[in-house]
Amino acid sequence: QAILREGLEDVAQFFKAHGSCRLPLSPSLLVKGIVPRDCSYFNSNAVPLKLSFQNVDPLGENIRVIFKCGDDLRQDMLTLQMIRIMNKIWVQEGLDMRMVIFRCFSTGRGRGMVEMIPNAETLRKIQVEHGVTGSFKDRPLADWLQKHNPKEDEYEKAVENFIYSCAGCCVATYVLGICDRHNDNIMLKTTGHMFHIDFGRFLGHAQMFGNIKRDRAPFVFTSDMAYVINGGDKPSSRFHDFVDLCCQAYNLIRKHTHLFLNLLGLMLSCGIPELSDLEDLKYVYDALRPQDSDADATTYFTRLIESSLGSVATKLNFFIHNLAQMKFTGSEARPTLSFAPRTHTLKTSGRIRDVFLCRHERVFNPSKGYTYVVKVQRDNEVTFVQRTFEEFQELHNKLRLLFPSSLLPSFPSRFVIGRSRGEAVAERRKEELNGYIWHLIHAAPEVAECDLIYTFFHPLPRDEKAAGTNPTLKAADATWARSLGKVGGEVKLSISYKNNKLFIMVMSIRGLPPLQDGNDPDPYVKTYLLPDPQKTTKRKTKVARKTCNPTYNEMLVYDGIPRGDLEQRELRLSVLSEEGFWENILLGEVGIRL
Repeated sequence: QAILREGLEDVAQFFKAHGSCRLPLSPSLLVKGIVPRDCSYFNSNAVPLKLSFQNVDPLGENIRVIFKCGDDLRQDMLTLQMIRIMNKIWVQEGLDMRMVIFRCFSTGRGRGMVEMIPNAETLRKIQVEHGVTGSFKDRPLADWLQKHNPKEDEYEKAVENFIYSCAGCCVATYVLGICDRHNDNIMLKTTGHMFHIDFGRFLGHAQMFGNIKRDRAPFVFTSDMAYVINGGDKPSSRFHDFVDLCCQAYNLIRKHTHLFLNLLGLMLSCGIPELSDLEDLKYVYDALRPQDSDADATTYFTRLIESSLGSVATKLNFFIHNLAQMKFTGSEARPTLSFAPRTHTLKTSGRIRDVFLCRHERVFNPSKGYTYVVKVQRDNEVTFVQRTFEEFQELHNKLRLLFPSSLLPSFPSRFVIGRSRGEAVAERRKEELNGYIWHLIHAAPEVAECDLIYTFFHPLPRDEKAAGTNPTLKAADATWARSLGKVGGEVKLSISYKNNKLFIMVMSIRGLPPLQDGNDPDPYVKTYLLPDPQKTTKRKTKVARKTCNPTYNEMLVYDGIPRGDLEQRELRLSVLSEEGFWENILLGEVGIRL
């Protein structure tokens, strides 16, 4: 801190002597001074500086940049240039992947400036709002976006931005082999745009733990990202859109394999250690698979998405990073509640006189469970708020960071013995939580009047929305009722014929009916080419687990079918649920005349 202040003095003297200057980052940016109170440093190894300059334009905002010393920023410049070219290719083909590409400029050996993107947070910061194990939970990203986009249409727009930008990041980071991916160098804007920063490792040069690669997954795509896309923890048809976008974007870049190999080849002699010989270029060649057809590449990239989603290694890497960063963060960072967009105090909200937990209600969205309706009485008004058991638990955990246990009431146990779940558990918890909040409000003044408690009981946009619906209906039923649509489903295929071969690409299915017991099926697709008395034309896809919206992107091939024969044949396609010991259940079938 002291060294930073000293250095800023020198910069201030420079501006006194010279009046103004242009920032190397972009010649169009004219600055006339530094804003010391807005400057700080980051906790990563190279301790980059966050600097804020006064804009010469009186109507312009301060210009914020990051100054790094100790990293070769030429590599970052090159990576960003490659991503910029990918984005141009996508946009030319009519595909806007909503990429966030920032400026970066190397100003000398191992030093340079990077543009700061406003209204963005690292995934680590978002995840640790849910505790240090936040990287293992599925809801942090969705909750954070909901907090910054409380209106339904805003949130939908943010999710759409997230789906496109996340797909673009998956393709770009895979093709360029960008490694050392952890939750401190992936960022999310409040508008839903995701982007990567800090490209110190690329072309597959992964960091090692002993002889284990830290980046075990092909790219970073985790279950909390899938949770945002699906709108919950079950696969939805939006996940198909995401997979389709990834495969489309990947195939468009593959068409330009030679362009990327030539551009990177030109840079072989420039002295970047990770781009020094043909092996490094071979990494990009292998990633782009120019010899594959579009259909094969689609299947390949779908498998990459599946393996990234199943990678516990990524979450473990994120978790280790959360732990490492905890020892750096200063004590001045006060704990906040992950689901509350801003902090409220006794002064701003008015003194709470009484709280009473009236009832519990069943909810189905964003996931099945119970929410508790709390009546909050202040001096001048009565409000109702809805909180889940997990949110009460988060409040208690954050209070424990601030106060000794002796000042806090004991929290009801989370664990339930046996199968007595559902209504009975919610009823029991209601009684226990009522006792807990009563003791909180009547605890010592430093606890009862602290900002965390006043923020917890302050109405959120979702509470106001629930109160705005018909008050005679149960609030939860009015806003979150689940509609059971028609029984049925749709399958998406791509059928082609070439050199006496019939190719059937089974892409995805949406809207399958659940099984009679209410569970989701384990669906797979089976095809026959009729007429087929000997049953020799049976082909099957792999089985997808517990979903009504499976994605396959699998190719089924029939060889030796003469063209004249084709018009007499019919493709019989069935979708079944695998049932283990019992007979498989037919979910639907269709006949397609060829």
